[in-house]
Amino acid sequence: MDADESELRARLARLSLEEKVHLLTGDGFWTLRPLPRIGLRRIVMSDGPSGVRGTRWDERDTSLLFPNPSALAATWDPALAERIGRLNGAQAREKGVHVQLAPTLNLHRTPLGGRHFENYSEDPLLTARIGAAFVRGVQSAGVAATPKHFVGNDSETSRMSYDARIGEEALDELYLRPFEEAVKAGAWAVMAAYNKVNGASMTENRALLTDVLKRRWGFDGVVVSDWTAIRSTEESAAAGMDLEMPGLPSSPWRDRLVEAVRAGRVAEELIDDKVLRVLRLAARVGALEGFPEPPPVRTPADARRQLRDAAARAAVLLRNEGGLLPLRSPRRLALIGPNAVRFGAQGGGSAHVEPEHVVTPAEGLRRALGDATELTVHPGVYPHGRLAPLPMAPAADPETGERGVRLEFLDAGGGVIESELRRAARFVLLDGPPKGTAQIVVRARVTPAESGVHTFAVTGTGEYELRIDGAATAVALTPGHGDPAEGLMRPPEHRVEAELAAGRPVTVELRHVRAPGWFAPVFGLGYREPRPAEDDALAAAVAAARDADAAVVVVGTNDEVESEGFDRASLALPGRQDELVSAVAAANPRTVVVVNAGAPVLMPWRDEVAAILWAWLPGQEGGDAIADVLTGAAEPGGRLPTTFPASGEGVLSPVPDEDGVLRYSEGTAIGYRHYTSDQIAYPFGHGLGYTTWEYGPLTVTGNTAEVTVRNTGERPGREVVQLYASTGGTVRLAGFAVAEAAPGESATVRVRLDERVLRTGGDDLEISTTRADIG
Repeated sequence: MDADESELRARLARLSLEEKVHLLTGDGFWTLRPLPRIGLRRIVMSDGPSGVRGTRWDERDTSLLFPNPSALAATWDPALAERIGRLNGAQAREKGVHVQLAPTLNLHRTPLGGRHFENYSEDPLLTARIGAAFVRGVQSAGVAATPKHFVGNDSETSRMSYDARIGEEALDELYLRPFEEAVKAGAWAVMAAYNKVNGASMTENRALLTDVLKRRWGFDGVVVSDWTAIRSTEESAAAGMDLEMPGLPSSPWRDRLVEAVRAGRVAEELIDDKVLRVLRLAARVGALEGFPEPPPVRTPADARRQLRDAAARAAVLLRNEGGLLPLRSPRRLALIGPNAVRFGAQGGGSAHVEPEHVVTPAEGLRRALGDATELTVHPGVYPHGRLAPLPMAPAADPETGERGVRLEFLDAGGGVIESELRRAARFVLLDGPPKGTAQIVVRARVTPAESGVHTFAVTGTGEYELRIDGAATAVALTPGHGDPAEGLMRPPEHRVEAELAAGRPVTVELRHVRAPGWFAPVFGLGYREPRPAEDDALAAAVAAARDADAAVVVVGTNDEVESEGFDRASLALPGRQDELVSAVAAANPRTVVVVNAGAPVLMPWRDEVAAILWAWLPGQEGGDAIADVLTGAAEPGGRLPTTFPASGEGVLSPVPDEDGVLRYSEGTAIGYRHYTSDQIAYPFGHGLGYTTWEYGPLTVTGNTAEVTVRNTGERPGREVVQLYASTGGTVRLAGFAVAEAAPGESATVRVRLDERVLRTGGDDLEISTTRADIG
């Protein structure tokens, strides 16, 4: 039940102008100002789309790590999306979070988009239905969902300033559609993007914020800025923004907005509407005394099982020649590939969370296959451009001897302000270091497992000194990009090599000197053990494949490639991974490739291998989910939510022109509407299973279609029934639903058709089922 509006207005009337305006700017990086005299508690926000991180970004506050949003869309299952949303909401409640900054509803306009993995799909209907279901799930737990980034934030290059020039038809039919459905689903907040749309910054875009979002759609929630996206006072306040985040270290609202109201440049009635929206939000999430709090909700005991099942259901079987999959108890299995060793569970940026543990493919396959299978693991090649953080296994706190590192904050005289044991070697201090900090010191006693050249790395920006067994190296690192997210996820790195002996502990110390204006430092200590030359590693992997009954090659991207803050320059797999796949396939015809990536990559070897399983960035239970699918314990239930191009030809650019304009000149022709059939490697909606299906006749009555499908194979299976509308030479997704049936059994599926398709289809409208190329 919604809040009593008369009571909200009564509390609003008790506030001074200063109190009202100060409620509209963040009181910390993640929080809003409490006002006890009207019963308003502190409201807490948190990222993000792949899990609820909370207000700290470190290993001391772990979170469930979900499969990436594109993987959730690959299930084509709104009911599952709603359950995943409720599980997110439960996590938020346990962390004291009132507002979750998710889902991300921007579209896959181009596969080069750096945040592609964080978005659902290239299709507005699929995105809208999955996104709306996620919103309902989160809010069923009493937590506000925040669809973002409204709107046209489909690229990362110059994302804080580019002007997305989008035609009226494309804006309405494609890019606004998912947000409209999320608002209709009852979203309590919406985040405005950094970029401009058709000449106006989104935080100053009255036509979209007020005329469309608030008036046409009837949105009664809070419009919150992306962090630091508000850069004006009167213009943004008049356009329809309600809440400025984070408000630190400076604010274009707060005192300036008070002054603008007193000077008559901003009407106080406008301020009252914004405050009323904040109070309404507080009442909805249980942060306003006198209003009922949401019923208790807890993370269920089977949460990890739910994540594992979702990751398996999202996995897309792209190819399976000769029925190689599922694997049938091989005596010797070669697990090969860089992502088998350094698994990619998530992308980079604000979607990043700290899970308690990530199950790797090696762990999952060892559990699934048991002792009857001899499993060998070889990286093959080294595509990562950066070192992984120092692992805790060889590291010990030099003071206590416990696993971990000692993190210390020192004042100008060298005195210790704070000292703590940490079990990670990467640090994100979003609230800044303790007051008075002049230096930050990380110390560890590292015991090498083998002799040879060990490599350490300083990551971050600023002045550092790295000491390894007494040998000091001064390091000065400067950011190479203006986007703060790139500085967060891909800060500069400096490496230092040291010859170390196995079993002999050495002291490693990283000293970070504070610079003027120091705010939210991000820094860390990377590490790599001695390793063979890449040619030797590749040769060892090929030899292992040749001697095995089957080879599973895990290739993919990582958060150096897929992240907020930058777009991809190429669709090619990083490094020599393509070479590795071809060499292994030549050595063993029973080669399965598992692609561990959130966005499309080129697969020039796709006809050389027997099977390809697209595993996405599958979250913390990903290794078990991959093993479940490979061994047949689970059906590969996913279907592609985006088109996989065969080459870079025809791919839309995410890069604005020299004037900062990103022209959406393709209109509505993105994704499967954009490519020709010869440009497609795997089409939108594609996905195989371990059984076969037979379709009966399709009947359409009003806005509902019905079709019966029969499982003609020998295993239980899951089919995604997809309906497409053809009119005027164009094809659009018209509806979809999931069917499950045992061998020989049938299931009748009712599909709700898209009312927009029916309304605008014309006399030649045809609805059909198809699994073929749509180019």
